[in-house]
Amino acid sequence: MRRLGLDCVWWIVTPGNPLKDTRGLAPLSERMAAANALAHHPHIKVTDFEAQLGIHYTYETISYLVRRCRGVHFVWIMGADNLRSFHRWQRWRDIAALVPIAIVDRLGPSLYAAASAAGQAFARARLPETAAKTLPERKPPAWIYLHGLKSPLSSTALRAARASKGAAL
Repeated sequence: MRRLGLDCVWWIVTPGNPLKDTRGLAPLSERMAAANALAHHPHIKVTDFEAQLGIHYTYETISYLVRRCRGVHFVWIMGADNLRSFHRWQRWRDIAALVPIAIVDRLGPSLYAAASAAGQAFARARLPETAAKTLPERKPPAWIYLHGLKSPLSSTALRAARASKGAAL
């Protein structure tokens, strides 16, 4: 939030990723509670509005927000692991045309994220990390790769731990 100069962050807890196996996914209420437990900042709002509105795809989410909140400068924030598969997302090019995107470095194979199909497709729209605070005002497509401390938290790892814990009972 600070590096991008954002007023607030909306942490959208999704009903489920269409590209992932959601059989081991905890109920939305549990995931909301877990996100709220981690979000210890007055300007981070945890929301499940996608589920409330019946939205299934990121393009629908961003399109809805841009239409409903005219004048707000949105930035889509996602982990570098998602950039690697971004080209598989529904209407991924349209997502990049709607809002600037901040890619947050993650543990693991994110080293190759910028070399992904989407990273290559939008290579000319990549900004240097030093321009992070200008991203919200940029006309899309525009994106930035943010380096820094990497969190070991991963929804996939949390689901696996939950499943193994359940199997041990």
